[in-house]
Amino acid sequence: MAIYKYISQAWKRPKEGYLHELLRRRIPEWRAGASVVRVDTPTRIDRARALGYKAKQGIIVVRSRIRKGGRKKQRLNKGRRPKRMGVVKYTPQKSLQWLAEERAQRKYPNLEVLNSYWIGKDGRYEYYEVIFLDPSHPSIKKDGDLGWIASGRHRGRVFRGLTGAGKTSRGLRNKGEGAEKVRPSIRANKKRGK
Repeated sequence: MAIYKYISQAWKRPKEGYLHELLRRRIPEWRAGASVVRVDTPTRIDRARALGYKAKQGIIVVRSRIRKGGRKKQRLNKGRRPKRMGVVKYTPQKSLQWLAEERAQRKYPNLEVLNSYWIGKDGRYEYYEVIFLDPSHPSIKKDGDLGWIASGRHRGRVFRGLTGAGKTSRGLRNKGEGAEKVRPSIRANKKRGK
């Protein structure tokens, strides 16, 4: 087995072994720091490589922190029947991962989000690492795999839901029966896709 397969197996069970101790030490430091921080190397090299990361100029990795929890609202105490209180059955339009990508993009407006992956959580926050590309860097423009991002039509792709987390939240990962109302978009189908 290749080394990346061993690393990915360890991340499937982060409550066991050395990885659990590593996260127990690191997460309090992450919580004390800023919500969006550039990191030198990916925490999960196997996941980063699978999503397009390369150790070259023009590619940076950023750790993004986002609060956990649902969007349930406080229950009103008068004037409505329970059905009309607007408390339950309100599903969020965006996943926490997508929100973490957008927050990181606002901090680095000259870069473009390639993708992101989960790295940990505690009682209050979820932590994601976001892979950024510099579309104006010569090494990215010349790269056969990543050069597509240098064209102008990919500007602001995270805000248009074109990253992996965005497409998942928009329901575009589903195919076949049950996915008829998500293309070309959920709003084009009167929001019946979600």
